[in-house]
Amino acid sequence: MGHTGRQHILADLRQQIDRHGGATKTRAILAFDVPVLDDHLPGAGLARGALHEVLESGAAAEFAGASTLFVAGIAARLGGPVLWCLNRRDLFAPSLASVGLHPDRVVYAETFRESDVLPVVEEGLHAKGLAAVVGEATRVSLIASRRLQLAAEESGVTALIIRRWWNVREKDLTALPTAAVTRWRISPFTSHAPPAPGLGRARWQVELLRCRGGEPRSWVVEACDATGRLSLPSELADRPHQTKARRAAAR
Repeated sequence: MGHTGRQHILADLRQQIDRHGGATKTRAILAFDVPVLDDHLPGAGLARGALHEVLESGAAAEFAGASTLFVAGIAARLGGPVLWCLNRRDLFAPSLASVGLHPDRVVYAETFRESDVLPVVEEGLHAKGLAAVVGEATRVSLIASRRLQLAAEESGVTALIIRRWWNVREKDLTALPTAAVTRWRISPFTSHAPPAPGLGRARWQVELLRCRGGEPRSWVVEACDATGRLSLPSELADRPHQTKARRAAAR
């Protein structure tokens, strides 16, 4: 079969899928403004109106410090009010403000029960006036995550789930599949010694574990600044893109 014939068959197949409601909606994108991240992600950024999962790794990972700031930085750059759903009073508002998410923008929903977090997240996703809904949860089933994804698609509100865990058994639950469009793992990365104590920007290892329409990858970045933006460390920023370098070497 020639190239033209294959194109006609593919076009016909797409039309059939569209008629059955299977067409993929074009989503708005929030760029990280870090070229190596944006170039790797489908659409050149993080899909808005979708469900995204974030896990923590490294020492004391159950306290989810880096992943919380990573999520807060995303929410800060979305603009507008943010609903933050949690069942423990361990969120430090000044830390959120340090990455651009001012406390005046955050509405806290304290459920005090793990099982109530995701229903509150889903309810919040139906409120189109919100910029994002953040949920801290351990158990996220495939069915529950599918409901969150559908709610986010319908309203255009971005859903950000931080997977919390407090023991090994709960940690294993975070590895189960969900309907999230992306799944990230954030861990502290050892920085070079600053010129003086208290100076220097923290670094994270940001791992894209799963991405619908993309491939896993890992980067070392400087943590969110006061506007919620990541950046490449200065010694890495001027290096050629690794994928492009490999392709050039293979020629």
